Amino acid sequence: MHVRAVALPILLALLTGPGSAAEDAKGKKPSLALRGTPRFSFSPVSVLFTAELTGGDDIEDFYCPELTWEWDDGGKSVQEADCAPFEPGSTKIERRFTANHSYGRASIYNVKVTLRRTGKTFATQSVQITVRPGAGDRTDVQDP
Repeated sequence: MHVRAVALPILLALLTGPGSAAEDAKGKKPSLALRGTPRFSFSPVSVLFTAELTGGDDIEDFYCPELTWEWDDGGKSVQEADCAPFEPGSTKIERRFTANHSYGRASIYNVKVTLRRTGKTFATQSVQITVRPGAGDRTDVQDP
């Protein structure tokens, strides 16, 4: 009787903990990475930003997101998706999203991307871009 009392909580923990059948049914969540190229440059510069979902499964929570890019220069961009309905097992999620943004003044910019679906935020990531004064730019940049 004592062995059964100890084994039951362990069995429940195995069934409901990380990697459980319930989690496997929903799938493992991908993680979001963000990079900017170049990360260091002189003004004026156009930077290519790439947000990428890595690992995890193709789960509905990450299907067809709205992306909000905050450029840290007072600007913001929103990319809305128009997708067919999600079909479990046959629909693949998009994993790479890109955007270009130009910076005309020297500064240290903390760019942020947010992925949302049906009004719910499910991933946010940021990256720092350093722009030094280029030809004709008299902006004074302070290192953090």
